[in-house]
Amino acid sequence: MRLALLLGALLMATSANAEAPRWSIAIHGGAGTMNRESMTPAQQAEYGAALAMARDAGVKVLAAGGSALDAVEAAIVLLEDDPKFNAGRGAVFTYNGTNELDASIMDGSTRAAGSVAAATHTRNPIRLARAVMEDSPHVFLSGPGADEFSREQGLEQVDPDWFATPERWRQLEELKAKKLGWYDVDLKYGTVGAVAVDQKGHVAAGTSTGGLTGKRWGRIGDSPVIGAGTYADDRACAVSATGAGEYFIRAGVAHEICARMRMKGETAQDAADAVIAEVGALGGSGGVIVAAPDGSTAFAFNTPGMYRARADSSGLRETGIFAGD
Repeated sequence: MRLALLLGALLMATSANAEAPRWSIAIHGGAGTMNRESMTPAQQAEYGAALAMARDAGVKVLAAGGSALDAVEAAIVLLEDDPKFNAGRGAVFTYNGTNELDASIMDGSTRAAGSVAAATHTRNPIRLARAVMEDSPHVFLSGPGADEFSREQGLEQVDPDWFATPERWRQLEELKAKKLGWYDVDLKYGTVGAVAVDQKGHVAAGTSTGGLTGKRWGRIGDSPVIGAGTYADDRACAVSATGAGEYFIRAGVAHEICARMRMKGETAQDAADAVIAEVGALGGSGGVIVAAPDGSTAFAFNTPGMYRARADSSGLRETGIFAGD
C-alpha cells in the first residue's frame, strides 16, 4: 500500500513537472543582406559573442525565476549599449545628422505596453519605453515630450554624441553621395529585440532601433508601433520584428502572428512563416522572432541573414547570422 502511494505521488510530481511551462528567450540584432562573403570570420565571431552575451543576460533572469519583462529588458539593454547594432549607441543618423531612437515593450500577461519615438537623450530607450508603460497613463510618447518624461523619471541621460559612431556617419555620407534613396546603404535593418517566456508562462516582447540611415521628416517605422513591430499576449505569443518598417506596419505583423496562433491554432513557426511571406508579397523584407507560452520559439526572415540567438530551460543554446545557420 505504501509503495503504491509513493509511486502515485511520484507520478503526479512527474506529470506536474512535465506540464510546467519552460522558460525561453529569443533575441535578434536585425535582418538584412549580410552574407558570409562580406563578413570575415572575426566579424562573425564578434557578432556571435555579442548576441550570446545579450541572450545570456536574459537567461540569467529567467533561470532565477525572474519575469519575462525583466529578461527582455536585460537583453535589449546590452544590445543598445553595443555599437555594432542600430539601437542606442551605434544608432544610424537621420538625413540631418542626428540620432532619433525608437523603442517599445509589452507585457503579455496584462497587454500593457509602452513606446517611444524620436527620443534623443536616454541612454537606453527600452527603459524609457518600460517607464511609459509602468509610470504614465499613456502608451506612446514622442520627441521632446518623451525626453522630458525620461528626465522626470530619473533615467540615465547622455549627450547625443554618446550614440554617434564613425561607421554610422560614413554610411550617411555614402547614402547622400550616391543618392541611394530612402533605405539603408547596405539594407541591414539593425533593429534589436527580444521575446521571452518566464517560469510562470507569461510572455513579453521588446524592440529598439535607430531607424533607417538618412530617414527624413520625423519618419517612424514599425519598432515602436504596438501590433506592428512588437506585441505580446499570453493567449498566443510574443513577437519582435525587424525590417522595412513601412511594410510591417501595413501588415500589422506582430499582432497578425499572435492572431493566427490564437484564432487558427497555428504553431509559432507556421504563423511567423505565413506572415513574413505576406510581407514579402507586399514587397517588404525583414524578419521576426517569436516565443509562445509553451516555451517554443521561432525565427522567420526573408533576407539572406538575421542576427539571432535563443535559449531555453531544456539546455538549448543557439546563435546564428545567415540563413541556414
